[in-house]
Amino acid sequence: MKANLIKGAGRLSIVLIAVCFISAGLLVHAQLTAQRGRIPSDTPADVREQIELLSSQDAVKRAAAAYSLSKRGEKAAAAIPFLIELLGDATPVDPALYRKKDSWCGGCPNQDHTPGKEAAIALTDIGDKAVEPLIAALGDGRGEARKNAAWALGAIGNDKAVSALTGVLKDGDARVREQAAWALGAIGNSRAVEALKATLTDPEADVREQTAWALGAIGDSRAVDGLTAALKDADAKVREQAAWALGAIGAEGAAEALGEVLKDEDASVRKQAAWASGAIGDRRAVEPLTAALTDYDSGVREQAAWALGAIGDSKGVEALNAALRDADSDVREQAAWALGAIGDKRAVEALIVALKDENSEVRSQAAWALGAIGDSRAAEALSLAMKDPDAKVRKQAAWALGAIGFDKD
Repeated sequence: MKANLIKGAGRLSIVLIAVCFISAGLLVHAQLTAQRGRIPSDTPADVREQIELLSSQDAVKRAAAAYSLSKRGEKAAAAIPFLIELLGDATPVDPALYRKKDSWCGGCPNQDHTPGKEAAIALTDIGDKAVEPLIAALGDGRGEARKNAAWALGAIGNDKAVSALTGVLKDGDARVREQAAWALGAIGNSRAVEALKATLTDPEADVREQTAWALGAIGDSRAVDGLTAALKDADAKVREQAAWALGAIGAEGAAEALGEVLKDEDASVRKQAAWASGAIGDRRAVEPLTAALTDYDSGVREQAAWALGAIGDSKGVEALNAALRDADSDVREQAAWALGAIGDKRAVEALIVALKDENSEVRSQAAWALGAIGDSRAAEALSLAMKDPDAKVRKQAAWALGAIGFDKD
């Protein structure tokens, strides 16, 4: 009996959610219908037709009309107030019903499509003329409208929206705060840095994650201390994004903290910390990166090998030589590249052995690395590699022989 009650409650919840969506859609329909008389008299007939459809009782028709207006760009400016009203329409729709000639919109707010999101996209395509109305919409009483307005402002990228968006970082709706953080990162104005730093302690992990991304996208060094602290966040996705952001900023002061993160319990976090260490290029990262070459996760080992090559310190050579024997071919390939990037002759013998690796990508990268190092000891092995069954390996061996000054003919 208890199970039946739970199932019944679940069905009731679904019904209530559907009713909420439909009610919200009908409210938007009523409001837009009341505005029809405000369509400017000089509005082109095709634009007027789509504006009128924005008030249809059919959610798909509302979404399709907004989509159609998006194709008209600035010519659809007369539709701005009607599209603003539609931003709060959260009725789910299937975009395949009206976007039949288009591939799916990868830059849209998210995969749950609604007339409100189509309105946001249309306002983005209209451009700067929509900025002020969208800023005003950040004060709309409907969370869906505020969220979509924030996305549109970020997509337009006008600096005028920065102050308003920083204020929205304190919105009562976490979805709105998350979208505002994204928008500020997309705009890329450093005036948002302090407000974003404060948002790194938001109670919602999704907001903190998006905030870390935004700070990395802006690239201002004032964010380093906050992002370094975020490396200890309770949520792995936040730690991962904070590591990326520090690498994107090039925060040399974060090298030691990132070294500690290479021991994080989450492999994705360790992998991102390895990338960030290489992107920053601080030699203090060499020791923890060489240790990471023995990580149980192959993705971490591969990224650590890349990072050591990017830093270019010869202290990593012996560990990279050992990595040429890694069980994973991607790790071996990256290790070969790193040894070539470092250019230390202690790698020559190990790379000569790698010319016989079972994986052609590894053999090709080893040939390149030997050419980059330029040691004549590799000439004989490279000459033999000219007979490799893989054309890419033969081509790379030919280049390497030329690079070390050996006549391959």
